[in-house]
Amino acid sequence: MSRVLFGLCLSLLLPVASLAAQVHVLALFPGKALLEVDGQRKVLAVGQELHGVKLVAADPHEARVMVDGRVESLRLGNAVSDHYARPQRQEIRLLRRGDAFHLDGLINGQLVRMLVDTGANTMALSGRDARRLGIHYVQEGQTAAARTASGVSPGYVVRLRSVKVGSRTFHDVQAMVIEGDYPQEVLLGMNVLRHFEMDHRDNLMILRSRP
Repeated sequence: MSRVLFGLCLSLLLPVASLAAQVHVLALFPGKALLEVDGQRKVLAVGQELHGVKLVAADPHEARVMVDGRVESLRLGNAVSDHYARPQRQEIRLLRRGDAFHLDGLINGQLVRMLVDTGANTMALSGRDARRLGIHYVQEGQTAAARTASGVSPGYVVRLRSVKVGSRTFHDVQAMVIEGDYPQEVLLGMNVLRHFEMDHRDNLMILRSRP
């Protein structure tokens, strides 16, 4: 098979989903809280999200959640109501962690945490992650070479059946699988990000689905 050379700039840049209508605090623990968001209940650890509502802090007395870009302090039984206007287009709000923005999405129906990389022209993942996701890149991929920070590494160009980001699902998405354990995180590249308008404000990145 022909060889293809892909230049991947593995700079760190990438997570959160759309707005929720109502948030209830049902139980509190050190570093965790049981939240009900739009009727769905889930125990979240600090930093985790449910339907775009992020748990910022929690102790046995109160939880702090981020809703629509603002932080609310809630005690047991308290709720944040849907008193703000919903955007007509979906917004995914990503908070910077260190030097990076991350989001949780689905690849071939499986939950994956992805690193937003505006310098990568295509999605990329390590052979380790590809195997975990059941991607048969050696048998089904096209041999290629990937330019990484440590030089040129063997890789394979594959087609992912589906990639879901927020409420958007993309089918037959090209990705580069790099043999070994690099990159350490799945990279969400511009072949998916181009479907969103990106608004970068200091420690906040907003992805808006294009009409």
